Amino acid sequence: MFHYKETIEYKALPLLPMEELTVTVVDHCRRGWRMMAFFGLNGESGREVLCILGHAADQMLEAFRASMPKRYQSMTPSCPQAHLFERELAEMWGVVPEGHPWLKPVRFCPAFDGKRDSRPGPAQADYYRIEGEEVHEVAVGPVHAGVIEPGHFRFQCYGENVMHLEIQLGFQHRDVEHLILKSPAKLVLPIMENIAGDTAIGHSTAYCTVVERLAGVEPTDRAHILRRVALELERLANHTRDLGAIGGDTGFLPTSSWNGRITGDWLNITSELCGSRMGRNLLCPGGVKWDVDSELAKALVKRVQSSYRDTRGSVDVMLETPSVLARLEGTGKVSRQAAADLGLVGMAARASGVAMDCRFDWPLCGIANPALTKRVPGAGDVMARTLVRSQEVDDSAASAAADLEFLGKTSGSEPVRLPMPEKLPAGRLAVALVEGWRGEICHVGITDDEGGWLSYKVVDPSFHNWTGLAMALRGEQISDFPLCNKSFNLSYCGHDL
Repeated sequence: MFHYKETIEYKALPLLPMEELTVTVVDHCRRGWRMMAFFGLNGESGREVLCILGHAADQMLEAFRASMPKRYQSMTPSCPQAHLFERELAEMWGVVPEGHPWLKPVRFCPAFDGKRDSRPGPAQADYYRIEGEEVHEVAVGPVHAGVIEPGHFRFQCYGENVMHLEIQLGFQHRDVEHLILKSPAKLVLPIMENIAGDTAIGHSTAYCTVVERLAGVEPTDRAHILRRVALELERLANHTRDLGAIGGDTGFLPTSSWNGRITGDWLNITSELCGSRMGRNLLCPGGVKWDVDSELAKALVKRVQSSYRDTRGSVDVMLETPSVLARLEGTGKVSRQAAADLGLVGMAARASGVAMDCRFDWPLCGIANPALTKRVPGAGDVMARTLVRSQEVDDSAASAAADLEFLGKTSGSEPVRLPMPEKLPAGRLAVALVEGWRGEICHVGITDDEGGWLSYKVVDPSFHNWTGLAMALRGEQISDFPLCNKSFNLSYCGHDL
């Protein structure tokens, strides 16, 4: 057991039998621990499996490793949050979790079932079928009518009612984790910024945090505050865009139109920080590349306040319209129990009453941020997910404005970038947990004997939450799918990696 900001010696972890690892993990999850990551790697003793568990109340992590078997008893029946992790392990390494309720590809990697020379196409996957004369199947995608990433959705319907939705992704698979291990060091950060384009700051923050913890470098308070500003601006842009899209899917066009323009305002504020509307080229290991002087800070505070007024007014018009409220309330509900069992994270989890937020549970620094609050409406429907976004707009705008005012008053007080060692220490493991705008981003980095990467694991919040969208459609009308989908607005490429 170790504190989440600490690093540990990887080789010092006992190499357990797989049976002992699975029993230990299930027991921990029953006692309130969460599965942060579960993956395979090539260790010095051969192929290994590593599991990272977290306990937010104590801010402690556990790491367990085992020799990789050909088969083992699946954890999923006792611990549903393991279901995708186990499918991914089977796909990538050919390890069979016996007793898994629905073992099928996650991203169509060549190694599924150990067949590295063949890559099945999307139509070759098995899908769950509900039989009956009056049951019909609706297949949507992977090619969609619009500028949207590819994903395939299979609905089993009785009339208009959805009995079961199965979501198949993998069309955006780029083998990101392999690229991280094989690319020159200077190219790794740009790869992180492009894991999910709308979460460039979230993933680059997680990567820089892993590297800094391994190197024993703690960025200055000023650098931490600049990173926090960027993270909250990223949240503001995406929440504003999605609130507008929710309005559009209810047929309420004023907010849909206004928020499209306002989203651009939030992105342009980020551009003032680093020259990129998406926040690329802002962060680096050791801190950030750009500082904010008093003049720029003053101008950005005014722009944050102006954009917030526009956002608040636009969203309030929507949330004060009875026809919109009637469309949102009670639609696409995910219970608290289902959210907890499936391991949902971030906004989707909080909307269902699961009070988890990395900004509070696993803070990146010790600098207080009184503007932020855990928003946990709890109803679990589209309305709750909309309210989380709306309330977080208030919090993020207040946080960004306060931090920018502080940066303006303390301009030049300390550096924003510290020097980093040429090489990282050998044989160490570090974990970074960052609250991206969708939820918990988990990065796990392990160095080899020469200070390079032995393994690097990325878990995007969408990896956890796509199953939540499938659950939200059960018992709903198929016409509710666009609205439910937008209330989650998950990443295809973030999931596919």
